[in-house]
Amino acid sequence: MHRRGNVTEKATREQTRILNQRLVLKTIYHGEEISRAEIARVTQLTRPTVSDRVADLMEEGLVIEVGHGPSTGGKPPILVSVDRDAYHLICIDLSRRDFWGAITDLRGEIIHRDHRPLSKMDGDLALSLVYDLLDALVTATDRPILGIGVGTPGLIDAVNGVIVQAVNQDWRNVPLRRLLEDRYGIPVHMANDCQVAALGEYTFGDNGSVQNLVVISVGWGIGSGIVLNGQLLHGNPLGAGEIGHVTVVENGKLCSCGHFGCLETVAGAEAIVQQVRELAQNRPGTPLESGPEEITFDKVCEMFHAGDVDVRQIMRAAGQGLGIAAANVIGTLGGCQIRLAGLLTCLGPFLLDVIREEVSKRTLAALAEKTHVDFASLGNDSIIRGAAAMLLTQELGVFQLPEHPL
Repeated sequence: MHRRGNVTEKATREQTRILNQRLVLKTIYHGEEISRAEIARVTQLTRPTVSDRVADLMEEGLVIEVGHGPSTGGKPPILVSVDRDAYHLICIDLSRRDFWGAITDLRGEIIHRDHRPLSKMDGDLALSLVYDLLDALVTATDRPILGIGVGTPGLIDAVNGVIVQAVNQDWRNVPLRRLLEDRYGIPVHMANDCQVAALGEYTFGDNGSVQNLVVISVGWGIGSGIVLNGQLLHGNPLGAGEIGHVTVVENGKLCSCGHFGCLETVAGAEAIVQQVRELAQNRPGTPLESGPEEITFDKVCEMFHAGDVDVRQIMRAAGQGLGIAAANVIGTLGGCQIRLAGLLTCLGPFLLDVIREEVSKRTLAALAEKTHVDFASLGNDSIIRGAAAMLLTQELGVFQLPEHPL
């Protein structure tokens, strides 16, 4: 019994040491340059404990001394800071037609980018492109790698690291985390791309002290990520934020999911391009006459800004659909910050005005007044930066840990 008690006591001491070390690292990370005395004051740990944990972090290479602070009458304090290049993070965004990846430092700043085009929906091909992209990124860094963060579309079991279903990549029940950890031998964390985008916007975006944030991402698919009271919602265990397959048009067009009138059939980039291509059949002598197959989303945006009446009407319908979905979110969560990301941001203020108008018509006035709709501040980097935030949260604990594992 005495031996068992010693083992338990030793385990408890080790757990306390790890918790204290994470607390000290988090304080240094957010303090940027801070003295040991100030760390002790902020954390309420004893000065000897702080000194020991700082020494451990310096031995790991995570923390460095960066000079002296102002004197308050005695010897100037030595300041410590996180060495932003102690580790690099590998972050990949699988939400677009091209797979994008980046290397970031410990502050989440992007220092190198790469990408691979996905030519067709083929599960094996898509997975081989993920490997190829990661191989290139791993080779491109000369620093230890903290881990790999992945934002991927579809239904994701983030706890077990499994892509349950991602239609555009033709993936079903792909154990991506296990595959990547076996291949690269480093930690892997993953979540739905829209949830990762919300985490990135919440962590690194220009949002002040916002606690309730919804990021709606519009690309070839549509989804949303929700941060509620500082916690990223996944669903139970998955599916939170899947607004792309909420019906917004009764008896509308058939969606790839098998239902009719889903938001993606109105506001998804693929649906919008298809609608404009259909216009080409009846519009000879216009910018459409080059052939429906040559119409891309970029071309649609050009036509919108050129004032094409029919294209603007299609875009208005897309905005109205997004406004309906946003109103449903507001009715469930209450007043919140809604940020739009993805391809439809090319519409600029027009899109925001249509969505705000629809929200005001479909929600209580008091809730509409407490809701702010705007574009995401991180733009196309929201998923990459969110993957970095996910790694920094899970591996180092420098941001608030979510209620459920990412």
